[in-house]
Amino acid sequence: MYFWQLDNWPNFSWKDQDLSVALAQAHEEQGRLRGKLETMGLDTQDETVLQTLTDDVVKSSEIEGEKLNSDQVRSSIARRLGMDIGGLAPSDRNVEGVVDMMLDATQKYNEPLTEDRLFGWHSALFPTGRSGIRIIMVGYWRPEGSDPMQVVSGSGRREHIHFEAPPAVQIPAEMRQFIAWFNKPNNMDPLLFAGLAHLWYVSIHPFEDGNGRIARAIADMALARGENSSQRSYSMSAQIRKELKNYYETLEMTQKDSLDVTSWHKWFLSCLNHALEEAHRKLEDALRKAKFWERYSIEPLNERQIKVLKRVMDNWEGKLTSSKWAKIARTSQDTANRDINDLIRRGALRKDPGGGRSTSYSLVL
Repeated sequence: MYFWQLDNWPNFSWKDQDLSVALAQAHEEQGRLRGKLETMGLDTQDETVLQTLTDDVVKSSEIEGEKLNSDQVRSSIARRLGMDIGGLAPSDRNVEGVVDMMLDATQKYNEPLTEDRLFGWHSALFPTGRSGIRIIMVGYWRPEGSDPMQVVSGSGRREHIHFEAPPAVQIPAEMRQFIAWFNKPNNMDPLLFAGLAHLWYVSIHPFEDGNGRIARAIADMALARGENSSQRSYSMSAQIRKELKNYYETLEMTQKDSLDVTSWHKWFLSCLNHALEEAHRKLEDALRKAKFWERYSIEPLNERQIKVLKRVMDNWEGKLTSSKWAKIARTSQDTANRDINDLIRRGALRKDPGGGRSTSYSLVL
């Protein structure tokens, strides 16, 4: 029996004492992250928010098996937030739709959640009225008489059914109850509220497709509301992507027999704390980069040096050699060597141990 079939649905319960340590840690890390962000320059703050929202959109879609172009996502978000990042990449309507939904959820977090707003999000996710090659009902709840909605992971012989959602005939009443709860002021801890909002919505699974992405957007909206800030500096979707197996296992276990959702809250808070830890790491990295560029603002680097160093800073894999420098900068080997030697002299690069034809260089942050 799934928990939505129980007589006292949806009277969820949980054991506060089992959550207190993880809850306190998450609140402390949220505060530290906000404080750290406030000490940074506006450019670094904007870059952090832009990268976080990009990760959210890309990873949330990746969970559903859809790979979006991160440059297109980044450009779409930057345009909407009025950020000048230069060289904006054109984006297709699928990217625009996912970005529209995410920004509506996180930038307008204080506006009420309504049926019409959810229908708009769903329509934005499927601008052609199709999920892949399959025609779906867009902007409406699952149609009555449709097949039972099963939540699965994997495919083919590895497909695993985690739970079955309420039948379509119940969806309008279920969603009215959920929306009323989401909009009603309450004294629940905002982190527990966000976790429960995700669980409750995804358990109803009201649309034919796109429910996972909307559930994560609802959780992000609740987190932004709890922080009273649209500045997103950590990505739950990126962390859920890393912990996807545990996510589905916990979701399946929570659905069965009881409305005690302590195990779900434990997982959600653990995932949140991991997301906050990763955000701290990225913020420290952003600070190091900002200080690096500040060091060379008086005696600026040339365009080739800036281009290559930005590439090296952006998840560079392998070793940096003079031949790779020449290829990226589209210049001669001699010019590449002059650029590199200049940066070594100025303390921006150092020569790695070894030499000869295998000589490589490392960035000094």
